[in-house]
Amino acid sequence: MSAKEEFIELYQTHIHRDGAEGLLDYLENKSDFFTAPASAKYHGAYPGGLCDHSVNVYHCLADYLARPRVQELYGLEYSQETIAIVSLLHDVCKVGCYKAGSRNVKGPDGKWTAVPTFFFEDPLPYGHGEKSVYIVNGYLRLTREEAMAIRWHMGFSGTEDNRLVGQALQKYPLAFALATADMEATYFLEGEEAD
Repeated sequence: MSAKEEFIELYQTHIHRDGAEGLLDYLENKSDFFTAPASAKYHGAYPGGLCDHSVNVYHCLADYLARPRVQELYGLEYSQETIAIVSLLHDVCKVGCYKAGSRNVKGPDGKWTAVPTFFFEDPLPYGHGEKSVYIVNGYLRLTREEAMAIRWHMGFSGTEDNRLVGQALQKYPLAFALATADMEATYFLEGEEAD
């Protein structure tokens, strides 16, 4: 099964909120979500990388939340719909932002060669997590905790004031869980390419 097929299956199996069909139609037919990279030069920097990353984050989050310690000691339990929404949709802010191009790289022989790359050009510079919340809320209503999880999914690796990040992660445990899943997918499953 391709990542796109898995994404759609997970989405349709778990997300049934009003507006869900419209959002999936937007992702599938009116955006580049399934063909976009996840980044310009790091994890998922290839066509389809955004979809691959979203599915990876779903599995990492579901696995994290299934841990007995997380459920019994921390008391974290969320519906399958909430898990699917925050993980599969946390990076919709990247839709329409990556343009294919090339850059010159000096090879071991000292010669310059053009290699394919992506350039980031945001047509709606609204931030990262907050832009995803804005886009998703245009189709389906997020709970406050879902919105906060998507908003703060970058955890301490974002550019925000660390005090605000810490407050958000403490007050909204789903945000901490999603940030953990996002980092696990990024650094362990997908890796980062060296510059």
